[in-house]
Amino acid sequence: MPRVYPPLENRQTLITLSPSIVESAAGFTAGVVSTLAVHPFDIVKTRLQIEQNERSRPGGSWRVMRRIAAEGGGTRGSPLFWNFYRGLVPNMIGNSVSWALYFMWYDNVKSVIRAGKARTSPSTKLGKQELRPSDYFLASGLSGILTAVLTNPIWVIKTRMLSTARNAPGAYTSTVQGTLSLYREEGLRGFYRGLIPSLFGVSHGAIQFMAYESLKNHWALFHRGGTKDNLSNIDFLSLSAASKMFAGSITYPYQVVRARLQTYDAGKTYKGAWDVVTKVWSREGLGGFYKGLGPNIVRVLPKLRWTRHTESVRNLAENGLPKHTGVYTTPEHETMAPRTDDSVLIAALVTSRKLHKR
Repeated sequence: MPRVYPPLENRQTLITLSPSIVESAAGFTAGVVSTLAVHPFDIVKTRLQIEQNERSRPGGSWRVMRRIAAEGGGTRGSPLFWNFYRGLVPNMIGNSVSWALYFMWYDNVKSVIRAGKARTSPSTKLGKQELRPSDYFLASGLSGILTAVLTNPIWVIKTRMLSTARNAPGAYTSTVQGTLSLYREEGLRGFYRGLIPSLFGVSHGAIQFMAYESLKNHWALFHRGGTKDNLSNIDFLSLSAASKMFAGSITYPYQVVRARLQTYDAGKTYKGAWDVVTKVWSREGLGGFYKGLGPNIVRVLPKLRWTRHTESVRNLAENGLPKHTGVYTTPEHETMAPRTDDSVLIAALVTSRKLHKR
């Protein structure tokens, strides 16, 4: 039984952490937990995205799930479990590092913007500089781009591992083996396949934010007496999920293009992102750009709750008590994302709440 000591009078322990450390730690935690929960859906989504020359048809997700369940893996333990968790290591590394890097860059870029404003307005203290909505969008956009560039190599490994069974010819057997094989066969260029469509993911957050604000205003007007102060946590969660699905439906095609460019034989099959677009359109039609959308929607919904929890952790670490702040929704990517998917949205929601409090 642990020993209990009485509190010391007139003593208070105060630990002050750097905002960058708080942001990075909270983001890292969200990335790990959310990835563990939804990884099987990520595999199904990836398998559907890379199916070539085959038009979408009902029951595609169940067909892929049955195929994954029947695969051999050569691993100890439950084959079924490991089949649906193949590629978990690069996925966890990618998501957790992406979250951590994004929040770190976001905080630092905001500090740079504040410093620039302080030089132009010397009468205002550095820590009191008010950022405009455009400043938050700039900080989030730059953070998303930097995160995408730095983490793209791990996403290439992840896509290739998720797209094949462990015992498939030429398949990567581990993250380390995949990294060495990719460098040996394709050089540094291979680690940045699919980067261009990844950068388009920044638009996902902007579209989701516009949808989120519109839904929030209408819901408050017709169901909560016309004031946003009456919105509950369930309201925030539901509206965030709806806006997430709306934005995902519009911007989802870039994920298919990115996945095709990151497969094992992408260098021989496609000349670039535009070549993927033209071939998918001509051979698979509009539906080809939305392969895997169903499991993707299921995959992102649990992350909404964990990102809400992450925001509470950040507020607790920074201010000592939780705040009612609404819901943050995840990158990619894939997430935020974040894989740049929700980088704009994260900052935009902050801006929205700051303006609402004035």
